[in-house]
Amino acid sequence: MSTVPYSEFEWNSDVAGNGESGVGFAETIIKRVTALDNVKSICDLGCGNGYITGRLAGLGYDVVGIDASESGIRIASENHARARFVCYLIAEGLPARVPLESFDLVISSDAIEHFYCPGDLLSAAVSLLKSDGQVLIGTPYHGYLKNLVLSVTGKMDAHFCVLDDGGHIKFFSVKTLSQLMVTRGLTNPRFSFYGRAPWLWKNMICHARKGR
Repeated sequence: MSTVPYSEFEWNSDVAGNGESGVGFAETIIKRVTALDNVKSICDLGCGNGYITGRLAGLGYDVVGIDASESGIRIASENHARARFVCYLIAEGLPARVPLESFDLVISSDAIEHFYCPGDLLSAAVSLLKSDGQVLIGTPYHGYLKNLVLSVTGKMDAHFCVLDDGGHIKFFSVKTLSQLMVTRGLTNPRFSFYGRAPWLWKNMICHARKGR
């Protein structure tokens, strides 16, 4: 999925990633999916160990998970038999066994911030969606007030740590993720949020549609 394989920074645990907070965010993504109308087929881009993919398959959705991590896909395949999984690097295109323009919904949780070229993920999502398809993109939230609080509390270096290999490369605000969505043919981006107090949220989820 990323030009740096997920296995190098091990974002995903055997549950959902990032401990209790990661599980809570995953459950929030699942709740958002089940609230959408006309969704039967789903592609999970950057599926990691397949936690969200497997949960959605267990709810009756037809789900395909894609990730660049061989270890993640192996764990996903072993633990979530109802879903299908493909190990592939999106920057190299999509394999023939992932049919284009065939999904009602593309989801991606905690993946886009790891891309050197995050537009690649959204371009892939658009190519996988039916003409009336939808996307849900989850990523850490950043905004002026949150960054100010990080600065005055002396936590800026810890939050934007550059000393570890891998990790987050891009840091999105509502404005910048909306702009990126529109450049890739996704329209009417709307946001919901998870964790902490308003304007200090931990994560955001963007819902948008293909071409309308």
